[in-house]
Amino acid sequence: MKNPLVFIPTYNESENVRELCAQLLQLKTNLDILFMDDNSPDGTGAVIDELARQHSNVNAVHRTGKLGVGSAHYDGIQWAYDHGYSRLITMDCDFTHPPHYILDIIQVQDADVVVGSRYMKEQSLRGWNFLRKTLTRTGHFLTKTLLGMSYDATGGFRMYCLDRLPRALFPLVGSKGYSFFFESLYVIHFNKFKIREIPISLPPRTYGHSKMTFAEVKRSVKLLFSIYMNQVFYPERFLLDSSKAVSVNPALGDPQGWEDYWKEQKLSTGGILYDGIAAFYRKFIIKRTLNYFVRKYFKKGSQILHAGCGSGQVDTDISQHVSITGLDISVNALRFYGKVNPSCSTLHGSIFSIPLPDCSVDGIYNLGVMEHFTEADISKIFAEFRRILKPDGRMIIFWPPEFGASVIFLKIVKWVLENLFRKKGIKIHPDEITRVQSKKHVTQLFQEAGFTVNRYYFGLLDFFTYSVIVADNGRPLTAAEPEALEPTV
Repeated sequence: MKNPLVFIPTYNESENVRELCAQLLQLKTNLDILFMDDNSPDGTGAVIDELARQHSNVNAVHRTGKLGVGSAHYDGIQWAYDHGYSRLITMDCDFTHPPHYILDIIQVQDADVVVGSRYMKEQSLRGWNFLRKTLTRTGHFLTKTLLGMSYDATGGFRMYCLDRLPRALFPLVGSKGYSFFFESLYVIHFNKFKIREIPISLPPRTYGHSKMTFAEVKRSVKLLFSIYMNQVFYPERFLLDSSKAVSVNPALGDPQGWEDYWKEQKLSTGGILYDGIAAFYRKFIIKRTLNYFVRKYFKKGSQILHAGCGSGQVDTDISQHVSITGLDISVNALRFYGKVNPSCSTLHGSIFSIPLPDCSVDGIYNLGVMEHFTEADISKIFAEFRRILKPDGRMIIFWPPEFGASVIFLKIVKWVLENLFRKKGIKIHPDEITRVQSKKHVTQLFQEAGFTVNRYYFGLLDFFTYSVIVADNGRPLTAAEPEALEPTV
């Protein structure tokens, strides 16, 4: 078995690296060391190269610039996996993590992650200035209160047992900065891996200055609240993916940018608000409405396409009633969908050109998709839906009306942010081009596409959030007919 690997990211640490390396090598245990430098202008990179030449168990890696401490830790973890290490110890280079604590941390055998805690001893932060103490204790309070973790989640002195932690855990962490520490520990905690703590006392920084800036503090707080809202409304986002791999069509375009939408962590005020509001509506209002309509209008065991499936939070109940294939243009959305609904199939494709044979599905449904397209494009989408539907097929479309409750609420939120909080030009949801204007409006669109509207609903079941249209298929179109032309967007 390999020695434990000690990982130390550096930036302008030329005054510390030699002494830290010496103290690590003097410990009464065998260790390998990895320094990873972010192109420090003070010559740190040259020093770690010298140390690597002098000691066979010291490694030096150089990155192209100051890419963030979280990014460095992610790269260090990947390096450790790549080189077959089973235990990885991470620490700072400024002696705020005294090396002798490594002897304590490697003794812990019954944990997947071991955290050096600053809160298990009194006076553990002796010598720290008031600002540093306040920031540290505030961070601990917030992670404990909002994320339900009692651990010291904002510190970087840890041991990861990589032979017990799946590598796929760490790509779930999006932060590039200091918030990597609490986000990564939350992902590990959420997936029920065992975390233990050992008590440590931290002296003040030996040389140089802290690299924590006010901007980084602000970003970390935003991310913390973003994680909290996802924890409440969309906890599946942090779930380790055990679903089948998505079969990707590399030739498929994404003109509306849905891949980025499902990839990005929403740290802006508008993004966090929209994610929270949308998740609340999906989970507590739309889901029960969908359950009602699917069970009423689709026979048990039917082959159903969820066209534009997104995250799939709403599908968890109905997947017990019908057999669902989730279709989306975004690979990231399909990955989320697969995690939330492992019993369902996924399909990478466009609703303008669905990779399914003619007359192959019993039904289609979607929620909040049509409003993102023009009426001309909606006609093309409906033509494609008719192509793949069986002659007696049916579709259920959830389509936000101009005066729906969620539309009005989000308009009010936008007005408040722009006028009271001076957040000019804020965008809290993707563009909605075609909302339902009336029953007559959408009935005409369905009829022109060859569907018969079976039911139009707008009411209390979902608190007037969506217009729900149940439409039956007419004569199936073939791909050669004009209505099935490619989209113009």
